[in-house]
Amino acid sequence: MQITVLRGRDDECRAVRNLLGGVTDGGGALLLHGEPGSGRTALVGYAHRYAEGCTVLAATGLPEEAALPYAGLQRLLDPVLDRANALPEQQWHLLRRALDGEGCPTDRQLALSMSVLGLLAAAARDRPLLATMDDVDRGDRRTARVLAFVARRLRHLPVAVLLTADVTATVDGIPAHRLRPLDERESVAVLTDRLPERPAAPVVAALAAVGGGNPQALVDLAEVLTPAQGRGEEPPPTAPPADGVLGRAYRARLDRLPPDTRRMLLLAALDEDGQPATLIRAAAVAGTAVEALAPAEVAGLVRVEPRSVTFPQPLARAMVAAGAPLAERRAAHRLLAGVLDSDGQRLRRAMHLAAATAGANPALATELEEAAAGGESGWATASAALCRAAELSDQPARAAARLLAAARYAWAAGQPGRARLLLDRLRAIPADGTVTGHAELLRGELELRCDGASVASATLLAAAGAVAHTDRALALAALARAGEAVCFAGDQYRYAEVGRRALALRRPNDPPATELMSSLVAGVAATLRGDHERAGPALRRAVVLGGRLAGPALTPTALTCAAAAGLVVAVDGAAHRLAERAAGLARDRGELSMLSRALELRAVAEYWLGRHEAAAETSRDGLRVARATGQVNCANVHLGMLAVLAAIRADRATSLRRIREIGEAPTPGSRPHAFAGWALAVLDLVDGRHAEAAARLASLARLGTGRGQVLVQVMATPYLVEAAAHLAHRPAATAALAVFDRWASSTASPLRRALSARCHALLAPRGSAEAEREFRTALRLHPTEAGTFERARTELLFGQELRRRRRPRDARAHLHQARETFTLLGASCWAEQATAELRAAGESVGPPDLPAARLLTGQQLRIAELVAEGATNREIAARMFLSTRTVDHHLRNVFHRLGIRSRTELVRAFAAERHAGLASDR
Repeated sequence: MQITVLRGRDDECRAVRNLLGGVTDGGGALLLHGEPGSGRTALVGYAHRYAEGCTVLAATGLPEEAALPYAGLQRLLDPVLDRANALPEQQWHLLRRALDGEGCPTDRQLALSMSVLGLLAAAARDRPLLATMDDVDRGDRRTARVLAFVARRLRHLPVAVLLTADVTATVDGIPAHRLRPLDERESVAVLTDRLPERPAAPVVAALAAVGGGNPQALVDLAEVLTPAQGRGEEPPPTAPPADGVLGRAYRARLDRLPPDTRRMLLLAALDEDGQPATLIRAAAVAGTAVEALAPAEVAGLVRVEPRSVTFPQPLARAMVAAGAPLAERRAAHRLLAGVLDSDGQRLRRAMHLAAATAGANPALATELEEAAAGGESGWATASAALCRAAELSDQPARAAARLLAAARYAWAAGQPGRARLLLDRLRAIPADGTVTGHAELLRGELELRCDGASVASATLLAAAGAVAHTDRALALAALARAGEAVCFAGDQYRYAEVGRRALALRRPNDPPATELMSSLVAGVAATLRGDHERAGPALRRAVVLGGRLAGPALTPTALTCAAAAGLVVAVDGAAHRLAERAAGLARDRGELSMLSRALELRAVAEYWLGRHEAAAETSRDGLRVARATGQVNCANVHLGMLAVLAAIRADRATSLRRIREIGEAPTPGSRPHAFAGWALAVLDLVDGRHAEAAARLASLARLGTGRGQVLVQVMATPYLVEAAAHLAHRPAATAALAVFDRWASSTASPLRRALSARCHALLAPRGSAEAEREFRTALRLHPTEAGTFERARTELLFGQELRRRRRPRDARAHLHQARETFTLLGASCWAEQATAELRAAGESVGPPDLPAARLLTGQQLRIAELVAEGATNREIAARMFLSTRTVDHHLRNVFHRLGIRSRTELVRAFAAERHAGLASDR
């Protein structure tokens, strides 16, 4: 038996199989409901194919028969009416009268329903029976009521009933599955199944977005896609075709509505802002009223609320607009433009006028361009406006410039697929070298964030050369991005070329934003060649300039460059402030393209500041943003950081899960690949596999060649040295420490110097005065306000050294300090190691006797107190202005740190603590 695969419907197929698999032992029912085109009919077909060995009765609810009582029931039962003689005579007569169109009295409805149940039982006497009614809500209501009655009474019969209905329909007492929209991967699979050749990646992504996760919409789009559209040479469809299967289904629904309702529904569909005031004015001009939408509300097409008019089903708006004749659409757009204010609603008005215009219109194109400038109405809206402005332009040069701006705005909105499509369209328009250079710069940034970073560096270098003579500041920005791509791919040896080209563009009196870019490139280039004397001043200058940015120069891009400089020169607090500011600015401006990068830098700063939990939360936020905006490379960096942070907590399961999520896509030597290797090495170190850990960490970079992730290896050097300290042969660790030393000594960071001293202590002869001296130097240098985890690690390692030198009394002080700090930080694995060392030093150790106020962070403590008071997670989220996901995350950490497993235990723990506090007060 061959069962057709239904993309994205595994859960529903499983539910159908479960329904049919147990039918011989007792029947049941299932309701599948979803929007038109969601796959309800396909699932009914799946059930029919799977129901081998069953008698199958099938019918569909027909709107044409909605006024005919029991019409659907008659079609469903017709094949088994010959079994009706098994019914009692009164039931048979009652059923025959109903199916013959003579109706059924209200007081005999129960008897009629029992007659249908008896008929199905008789038909299933020889073999199990499956009865399906597709679109049960579209047929006559009496059939639906009888089938619902029957479906609730099948427990002892070999009968299964499968019903499908619209997303708004429910049937009490019957298990239901709502068909969710397909995700992007599933949508792409549906398109690939239907297309003879796979289109360009941006085209597939655009079609998946237009389809809205609706399987039938995707099938219809695939059927009308032209070869030129598939290659990206022409714009892809912006809505499913009106004459497709889904379009015809919506047209049938619309045709049943009154004319005024259809007119108002079209106005609501075209007015995407959904403001009732606009529709009220438009309705008055059209000679109707908003109340005309009531029948559409009843049909589930639209929802009218005091402050908005929305379409609950994702594709309903597009299908209502697509199904209207062109003349009606243009008239509706002109009407909406006429009721909008030309000042306060300038862009919306211009968009409606443009939609009602055919052919070139230079004046309207200019109006669109000016109204969309700056993206104040949202970058996605601005992109659509500039794209339409390009179509209305009468000069190729103006059209090219506007199309480029549309692509740039789409990228700012976090729509890389749309940005690529617009750049591909730009290639077909004659444009000057400046526009081409700008376009290649944007293409290179898309490659850096979303594709292959090694390709991105070449694209960005070419773009820098193309614009260097006309826009030196932009050329330097392109070189800074090229340098980032070089570092991401692990090709640091190529940074020297980036540095040389940036130096040639530098001028003495450059504006702050331009000088920032050249200082960053010069500083990183000097750092990678080991010239820290030149690197430090340049990088610190970039940080200072980042703090001085104002006006148009204050952008998320410039702030992230300054934050990156701060991390390289080890001014972690300043780097964190700059990254935090960049993230806030990106959110405020809606520039989603830069948000994930800003969060990446903030997470690294939090790692160096010892705020591991905050770094993990930041990386989770960055991962969500990166995935939502198609930035695969950024997502993989966040996954790598999360893997490292989980490994440091010795959370093997989480670390390995994050590494698996990275998958095989990152090339060896890239930053995500290096983070994954670092995480695996830390897990090896925790498990005592020192040789494996050292080998992994040594392979992160090939020192002296400029290949691999030098900067990641520098971050991981303390772990490399710790692993190598257990080995007899240590050349890789010694070489890596030499690089780390040169960097740390050039910074003003006490933490880096403390880590350097700790590394030297670990590589010194065991039991030597040198080792003790270096450990004490490390403890003296460790900052008290940050990096408490690393200080605790130094205390633990020093305690181990003293114990092995047979100085248990001296060791215990350091081990106690390490154990308490690890407990406070929730680092249970490291706390257990400190406990084991204390026991080996001759001390009997029980669980740490610390109050909750010392074990928990301030936010965790407040959440725990609210839980103890009886608040739910949703109530806590509302009171603390957090998401419920964040509350869940903090609560899991509270349970872990307090060693409890439930909210009940938490309430008891806080009650006991308050009781102990009162007792001590007395």
